[in-house]
Amino acid sequence: MELQALPARIGQVRRIISAQLRYWHLDSLIDQAALGVTELLTNVHRHAQPDKLCTVEIELLLDRLTVSVHDHDPRLPVLRDADLTETCGRGLALVAAVSESWGARPHGESGKVVWFTLPAPADEPVEPVEPMAMPTRPAHAPAHRSTPRRRRAEHTPARSAVAG
Repeated sequence: MELQALPARIGQVRRIISAQLRYWHLDSLIDQAALGVTELLTNVHRHAQPDKLCTVEIELLLDRLTVSVHDHDPRLPVLRDADLTETCGRGLALVAAVSESWGARPHGESGKVVWFTLPAPADEPVEPVEPMAMPTRPAHAPAHRSTPRRRRAEHTPARSAVAG
């Protein structure tokens, strides 16, 4: 989903990711994913230049959930030790603490992607067959939700992206 990383939008993204994880029956990952994406979007809000436009993507591949945030600032984030008296500067440390792995890489000529992974629970034997996308629809259009066919986990990735 593409959005401006503003405080009100960050809460909306948390709710969308939580709903998608519930849909994928990955309720146990909601708290960690919501915390991680909140920290990454807060970094975009506080530090990204020249704008706050970013894209959030979640991907379920085999037994791994990846959450990534793309922005237009080429400067890569740095994990640092915040002093005990500082009131900020712990975002990436929180992401590192709740995730299995995390990282950042340049994206195109300008911009970067910051991502983290969470292990999907072993007791969740199924995953969506086709990539999942939440459609953008006009406010007056009726909401509908089709139930995807499901099968045992294989090498089929499931992705979710929403135009916001």
